[in-house]
Amino acid sequence: MSPDEFGRRVLEWFDAHGRKQLPWQDNPTPHRVWVSEIMLQQTQVATVILYYRPFLERFPDIWKLANAKSDEILELWTGLGYYARARHLHRTARILCERHGGVMPLDLAILQELPGIGRSTAGAILALSSGQRQPILDGNVKRLLARFRAVKGWPGQPRVQAVLWEWAERYTPVQRVADYTQAIMDLGAMVCTPRQPHCVACPLVSGCAAHAQGREMTYPAPKPHRERSVRAIRMLLLRTTVGEVLLEHRPLIGIWGGLWSFPECPLEVDITDWCRERLGLTVVVKPSWSMIRHSFSHFQLDITPVPALISGPAHLLMEGERFVWYNPGHSNKRGVSAPVRRLLAALANEP
Repeated sequence: MSPDEFGRRVLEWFDAHGRKQLPWQDNPTPHRVWVSEIMLQQTQVATVILYYRPFLERFPDIWKLANAKSDEILELWTGLGYYARARHLHRTARILCERHGGVMPLDLAILQELPGIGRSTAGAILALSSGQRQPILDGNVKRLLARFRAVKGWPGQPRVQAVLWEWAERYTPVQRVADYTQAIMDLGAMVCTPRQPHCVACPLVSGCAAHAQGREMTYPAPKPHRERSVRAIRMLLLRTTVGEVLLEHRPLIGIWGGLWSFPECPLEVDITDWCRERLGLTVVVKPSWSMIRHSFSHFQLDITPVPALISGPAHLLMEGERFVWYNPGHSNKRGVSAPVRRLLAALANEP
């Protein structure tokens, strides 16, 4: 199938079946498209829609995003996961204000120098917001092209990725680039799905090498299996007599970087001693709550929440950049992880 025929069929399918009511398709400025593309990294469209509108209402332009406090951004990102993306947005917004007058440069090379923006994200920003002819290669497109051309190997391998980029470049048309870019992503997400692809509904089925071989599920090759390790921590739910709980600001590097969380006590130490020595607090430890398992891409985290009542003066631990006394019943606009948000909600419902 020629590139022209490939593009024509994809666009005809898009005109009949593609998604045209996504919130970032309304007034697709570089800023709005950029925010959507960062949110969509490793996250499904249905989930992103829930976060996108509130985020854009708070930060409708790059200047407002750049001037925001980190907690304001992380609060709106809570539950979306992969929090480094939010930090990259903030850092990039500040760079754009410092170097480009708060305007997103429509240049592929410059965009790829910004935090959190790789070649595919940069291509999507340019194609969707300005119609520049730039190929993209997100997960859906990788899968579609790997099947269509029967490209062997896992797409995360540089050699395989280079081949897929060549095909992405070849098939990207000159006309209707924005529509094609959305179309090829939609086709991968809606028809050429990871499991049980709907080949009978695919406009490219007559030229698909994997379908001709009857081996659609063989392509692309899966990522080499790696057993995910399991880590275990204890989160201390330290409460005052008036119901406030202690939250600690996590370092920027590491899991949940820059978010607020409960203090974590090593498994092998006595909680009472640890609180007295590390926090200067006298506590009465209560029975542990049920364990929570939270999955990351490379490991699983077993969290044991341990409630404890502060029996001495809590004011000895002063608030600052590292600690804050938080009322679970109020919205204090702090960025927290999904497990911490669940635990705060449980604490708010406790008598």
